Amino acid sequence: MPSVKTTKDKILELFKKEISMSVKELTDFLNMTDMAVRKHIHRLEKDGLIRSEHHKQSIGRPIQRYCLTSKGNRLFPNNYESISVEFLKDIQAIHGDESINQLFKKREERLTNDYKKRVTRATNKEKVEEMVKIQNEKGYMAELRQINENQYEMTEYNCPIFAVANEYHIACQCETNMFKQVLATDQVERVQCRAEGDNHCKFSVHFSDEVALKV
Repeated sequence: MPSVKTTKDKILELFKKEISMSVKELTDFLNMTDMAVRKHIHRLEKDGLIRSEHHKQSIGRPIQRYCLTSKGNRLFPNNYESISVEFLKDIQAIHGDESINQLFKKREERLTNDYKKRVTRATNKEKVEEMVKIQNEKGYMAELRQINENQYEMTEYNCPIFAVANEYHIACQCETNMFKQVLATDQVERVQCRAEGDNHCKFSVHFSDEVALKV
């Protein structure tokens, strides 16, 4: 997505984050008129970027909601070309399962070293904020929420390597391990995972009082 976001970009990002939305929800989020939102919706549907769904309600008529199509999802960053599922399967067939584990561990080590060069801030909050910044540069659409002084929640709304992670869950394990090493805390838990059927990836990051005193 471009750095200067148009209304179209904002709507598409909302669909990516919220999965599906009604016109009413969009008008509330964007502070726009119903007519203006419907105009954008019509254009996005015509371009094949979104589609409509009818959701049943306990009372009243079904409500019309909209969500991204496959074409719409392809607008968001991905690295499918750089790490091919087919290529990994070929390596696995030739060299066995252990070769795949070694490849992902090697990637984990490389990313850990790369991230550590940047995540050198003084406080835990600054470290997590820098981590989120790096993830966003890589196309993860990450957001950070602070729960309390020592606990944070990080949500990734996009997964640039989803095709690989969906086939090889070790990719998710290695990412979690990398976060632990870079943030210097063992208390990083992946509480939601797209590769396991959730809508987004979500992490709980907790710094103990002991660790907080050392930074």
